Amino acid sequence: MNIPNIKIYNTLARRKEDFVPRDKGHVGIYVCGPTVYGYVHVGNARPFVFFAVFARYLRHIGYEVKLVENITDVDDKIIERANKEGVDSDEIATEYSDAYIEDTCALGLGRPNVEPRATEHMEDIINFCKELVEAGYAYETGGSVYYRVREFLEYGKLSGQKTDQMKHCELAREGEAKESPLDFAIWKAAKPGEPNWESPWGPGRPGWHIECTAMSLRYLGAKFDIHGGGRDLVFPHHENEIAQAEAVTGTAFARYWMHNGMITRKDEKMSKSLGNIFLLREFMKKYDPRVLILFFLGSHYRSPLEFSERNLDEAAGMLERFRNCFWKAESVLQELAAAERARAESVVSEDGPGGALVAATEKAQVQFHAEMCDDVNTAGALAAAFVLVRAINEYAETAPVTNEIDSQLLRDARDRLAELLEILGVKFSPEEYTQTGMEQELLELLEKREQARKAGDYAAADAARDQLAEAGYEVRDTPQGPKLVKKS
Repeated sequence: MNIPNIKIYNTLARRKEDFVPRDKGHVGIYVCGPTVYGYVHVGNARPFVFFAVFARYLRHIGYEVKLVENITDVDDKIIERANKEGVDSDEIATEYSDAYIEDTCALGLGRPNVEPRATEHMEDIINFCKELVEAGYAYETGGSVYYRVREFLEYGKLSGQKTDQMKHCELAREGEAKESPLDFAIWKAAKPGEPNWESPWGPGRPGWHIECTAMSLRYLGAKFDIHGGGRDLVFPHHENEIAQAEAVTGTAFARYWMHNGMITRKDEKMSKSLGNIFLLREFMKKYDPRVLILFFLGSHYRSPLEFSERNLDEAAGMLERFRNCFWKAESVLQELAAAERARAESVVSEDGPGGALVAATEKAQVQFHAEMCDDVNTAGALAAAFVLVRAINEYAETAPVTNEIDSQLLRDARDRLAELLEILGVKFSPEEYTQTGMEQELLELLEKREQARKAGDYAAADAARDQLAEAGYEVRDTPQGPKLVKKS
């Protein structure tokens, strides 16, 4: 299989570049996962969704992909919450690690190939700290170890900041003296009651930045292909990762850097510290998980995205348009099967509805892949899918009327649409091709309307129809009986 050329925007180069993996046919991706001191919110889910979809696409076009996404299970925030609740920090970490996996599993996108946890890689982390000290890039003070930022001459190359202009400073721990305000901790001496591990500098725990450096190199090796995460991680987290890794390996850390835009609420970044979060598990109680996926994919991954009722309604509307298309196609296919109208009996011409459907199917697939290969433009890929939706709907409505109907053409187009959507993580099962999977209350109202019409009670029929309209559905009478269609 010939793998198509892909361009991705590389934060390090500040431009789109042709993607050429380190090892032909193989792609290694490391994504910074959550710090587990609470339930994950919708903002935390964006990188999980985007990189899962990106990996799905890379696999679809022929790559073998190793997706690594860490879980930070030892951190100041975890310790702070544990102290507040009067429990051990590992209880907090375990509870919310499990909750994170449960909540993201509900999205139906599968899991990363590896989900390393910091507490399971202490030997790797300590050994990496030792190498930095031995190389002169780090020093010990008061049982902690700090990285010498000014020693790494390329510090700031990812974020574009100059060390002389940097305002970011990490405060030294009590009783410690840093050589420079810019230096950051890679190992923190233990305080009473904190989780700790033995090290050459005494008991302590890792700094945040060192864990990702150590674990990404452990699982992907130097010069791995793609490092990803939210835009808020560019500085200082990813900048520090580069400084740590390249000081030891003497070569490039990650070759391409991809950063997703932030989720905002009323123009502010969604974050626990601002108190403007919407928990992922609460979202799932109200919406189909595919609505969240479409909400994310409806905008380019690098763009900020406003979490609003309007934008969510638009995503829900997209899901209904796809669902209605499948329903419409299946309705016609069932009608043909019931009438025993075989494909051989159909009249199909190249310049008629059949030819238009074939052309639209090809156009949609070409456009879909072109958009995905252009910096993973999922919004453009969805637009391509809607080209096919319109063509299927038109064929299902006009071809039976003109008797120019080919059930195989319709089935093939429907299956191509389902395939494109599944690549994006928006999967429809064959059971959803009919309306039997709808909420029971809606189906009962539809049946109530039918029974009232048959009994001549048109007032009751109209009342049921009005209730369905209030729920956002209109009733369409078809040869196979009444169908509910989500109003756009």
